[in-house]
Amino acid sequence: MIEVKIPEGVDFSVALNVLKAKGKMGEVMREFRGAPLSFSLEGKVLKVTSPDKAVEGTAASHASIMCQGVLNGFEKKMVIRFAHFPVSLEVKGDTLNIKNFLGEKKPRRAKIIGKVKIEVKGQDVRVHGPDKEAVGQTAANIRTATRIRDKDGRVFQDGIYIVG
Repeated sequence: MIEVKIPEGVDFSVALNVLKAKGKMGEVMREFRGAPLSFSLEGKVLKVTSPDKAVEGTAASHASIMCQGVLNGFEKKMVIRFAHFPVSLEVKGDTLNIKNFLGEKKPRRAKIIGKVKIEVKGQDVRVHGPDKEAVGQTAANIRTATRIRDKDGRVFQDGIYIVG
């Protein structure tokens, strides 16, 4: 059994194998399927039990990260690099449109996962939200959308890169 202390300012709830955390940055929900796990919430302590110690530790780590995310949030910093064609970004619903990349007429698209917010200031892009996995996947989607194929990467270094 592993105990996870729930910090002040986090409302945590357990229903079967579904964990929910609410805080000032938002809400994160995580469902654990297929693993022999049981959760119990006693006051501000979450108890995770499983016959498999690796699964137990992983679930406890996820719960801890959920608490950290709803309190402080997670952030990825990205930077736009271009040589000739200035790139512009536009958020439409759950899609980020990357316009004028390499002078292309059709915008490239990147999917925004969950409740992630994207802020653009000049050439700096900030991807942030309460769910660590959603923030990371959204940043990866943006990076993948601007990947250049069939050209020498040493010469064509345009793109949106993760810097921190």
